[in-house]
This record gives sequence, structure tokens and C-alpha cells, in this order.
Amino acid sequence: MHDDPAPERCNALALRQATRHVSQFYDQHLAAFGLKGTQFSIVAKLTRGGPRSINDLARDLVMDRTTLGRNLRPLERSGLVSLKVDPDDRRSRRLVVTELGRTLLEQARPAWQAAQLQFEKSFGRDESAALRALLRTVTKTRLAAPRRPSATSAMEKD
Repeated sequence: MHDDPAPERCNALALRQATRHVSQFYDQHLAAFGLKGTQFSIVAKLTRGGPRSINDLARDLVMDRTTLGRNLRPLERSGLVSLKVDPDDRRSRRLVVTELGRTLLEQARPAWQAAQLQFEKSFGRDESAALRALLRTVTKTRLAAPRRPSATSAMEKD
């Protein structure tokens, strides 16, 4: 391991740059449908997995609840998803894809597929599959930041 703080050695920076690059590419493909890649993924995940709580969906997407909420608001305003009372626990709410959301997902799917194919053509089919597997492994890796004393407690020691 190197202690070099050079940006080209930073894992987080490399992942963020790649994520922005690929996200912009998918966003361009889905723009004609008024969707961003993250929104397409949310609707697709809910369609495939069925209704679920915001917390469950956030966990599945490896998103914090606040970020998911920001992505859900335009989907709710557009009538693509809605929050419904959970029939098993009336105190809880579940996210549900509306009929309009299902229709738009089916209409946008060919654009998403075109993005997938173009990505795989540019990056390589086997490399793309290996990348997805590696990234799934990364998201399952248990990473915890070390606890750091607060600025106040550090100042109190002086």
C-alpha cells in the first residue's frame, strides 16, 4: 500500500469519476422519456421486486434514505410511483409502481437496452460482466470509517 495522496491513487475518486461518466451516458439515452438512470433503476427495481418500504428500497439500492427521497419526489409528482398504506401494517407505507410507471418503463426499456449494448460494445461484453461482478463484490464489502474524536474533544486535550 502507498501512502501517496495523489488523486490518481484514490479509489473513491476513480469510482466517482467512472460513475459520473456512465451515469451521464445512461441519462442521455433515457432523456427522451424524462428519466435519469437512477430513476429508471428505481422504477425497474420496484417493478421487478414489488412494493416495499422506502427503507428496504434504500438498502437494496445502497442509497441513503435522503438521497432516495430526492430521487422519488419527481417520480411521485409524475405519477410513476406512489406511497400506499401497507395492508399488513396500516402504520407503514410501501412504494408502488403505478400503471403509468409500468408503461413508461416498458417504453424506456429499449433506450436502456441500447445503452447497455453500446456500453458492452465499447467496454467489452466479458469485461462488462466482470465489472458488474466486481462492483457487486465492492458493495458487499464491509467498510467502516474509523471513529474520530470530535473537534471539541480534540481541543479539550490541549
